[in-house]
Amino acid sequence: MSNGTRYQVLALKYRPQKFSELVGQEHVSRTLQNAIASGRVAHAFLFTGARGVGKTSTARIMAKTLNCAVGVTPEPCNECPQCKEITIGTSTDVFEIDGASNNGVDDVRDLRDNIKYLPSHSRYRIIIIDEVHMLSTNAFNALLKTLEEPPEHVKFIFATTEPHKLPVTILSRCQRFDFKRVTLTKIIGRLRDIAGQENVTISDSALALIARKGDGSMRDSLTAFDQVLAFCGNSVSDEDVGTLLGTIDRRLLAEISAAVFEADTQGVLAGIKQVDLVGYNMRQFCQEMIEHFRNLLVIRSVKKPEEILDITAAELDELNKQSLHVTALDIQRRLTLFIKAESEMAYASFPRLIVEMALLKAALLAPLVPIQELIEKIKSLETAAVHTPSLPWEASRVVPAAVSQHVEPHSAVTSRPAHPAASPASPPESSGGQAEWGRFVAFVNEKDRQLGSVLEHGSPLKQEDGLIEIGFPAGSYYLTAARDAEFIADVQGLACTFTGEHTVIRVKSIETGFADAPLSLAEKKKSDAEQRREELKQEVENHPVIKEAERVFGCSITDVREF
Repeated sequence: MSNGTRYQVLALKYRPQKFSELVGQEHVSRTLQNAIASGRVAHAFLFTGARGVGKTSTARIMAKTLNCAVGVTPEPCNECPQCKEITIGTSTDVFEIDGASNNGVDDVRDLRDNIKYLPSHSRYRIIIIDEVHMLSTNAFNALLKTLEEPPEHVKFIFATTEPHKLPVTILSRCQRFDFKRVTLTKIIGRLRDIAGQENVTISDSALALIARKGDGSMRDSLTAFDQVLAFCGNSVSDEDVGTLLGTIDRRLLAEISAAVFEADTQGVLAGIKQVDLVGYNMRQFCQEMIEHFRNLLVIRSVKKPEEILDITAAELDELNKQSLHVTALDIQRRLTLFIKAESEMAYASFPRLIVEMALLKAALLAPLVPIQELIEKIKSLETAAVHTPSLPWEASRVVPAAVSQHVEPHSAVTSRPAHPAASPASPPESSGGQAEWGRFVAFVNEKDRQLGSVLEHGSPLKQEDGLIEIGFPAGSYYLTAARDAEFIADVQGLACTFTGEHTVIRVKSIETGFADAPLSLAEKKKSDAEQRREELKQEVENHPVIKEAERVFGCSITDVREF
């Protein structure tokens, strides 16, 4: 370097030197500090966990707390000679051994002979063995007796990523501490602190990409951050981070998944083309898509997804918006396709083609594979259908295919109407203010689907010249979204365009089941759909073809859907 000083990588420069600096391992820090404060320090510790989560750093901090010149203390002073020697690795009383390269029985015998002597100028002789699972069976046997009855001046600290490989005789003689993978938000927070100290300008989204690259490892995240700084200097852009680390832009994932849900095959293939042009690995992209859909599935399946998912608040908000109009079953079917595609890519010569096929199937909602064992029964049912009156909407041609796709004990039978269902943006068939509200929401949907999707869940409380008052259920996501200043401004601008005059948008909270509030478009659509489904079910249940299907397959109708 120009000033003659040696560059120190971030993982070493910002290595924790005190328990309070350990990120994501508070449960370990608190337990060890309490043990030290109460004088209940064991003679052997086992630190387990994934790589880069702080096991060896904790072992060094523990060594400093036990040998600090101030005394055995919950936090080392890092100023006395003993602390400084341990920090730089020159202490004659703290032995840090690599279990992978010193795994023989002779190495352990030499260690066992050495620890008989009292420490030279410290309180304890401390033996730190990293990757202890790499020791041979004979080496473990040689260590066993010493570990069971060690000298009072000796403490053992073992670290490993694979505790299941240790003999149970060793495990039973150690206090075990399991280190967790560091959460994404905590890694981002630590990277933000370091960026401030290094005078680096970087966005939270770029830090999220770096943290995600670390996959729960603080050391790996710092290494990736080092790589980014070497490339970008002190001003880091999101595009540079994505290109350098080979990570998938979350916006691109959102665009492609939106195209899948909207059956936009053009958008799906255009997204894959963009992935290929940027140079992303197709299998990694498929894995990222699986994770994206898994996050959507969790959001649609639980009430508090933030307690399950390891994502940022901004990402959670974006996923919440995208999952509004899809069901958990819709997401699950597509997720199954992606998981299958990812497993096929391991030996594929054309990974892009496999991804494209999976996404197109997901966009077009390909039917399930027919059950081969039922082919003959299906043929007999088709023959019987020829001699019976046809179902409404020519359903006699649809039932055999529907049965082959869905029949199992107590399965659903699906029929197809001759006339397409009304568009989601169509106004409700009502008169007066409700019809005017429906036309306005349809207009908003044409201009901005995201705004329209929220308005569909609102009830038109008042519609006057220059004023539209909308009610949303108290405590709902839609009420929160509608009260956003940017949302109100956007809807107000569209309302002015729709009505031709300045119109004020007012949002109110209403209690669920409020009698004076008209139904929202979403509620009316749901009510009409339920009524329509019940009518269809009655017609289908009484048809001779369906009765014959029930007799042949031993099934019954649980649901009737039109699509």
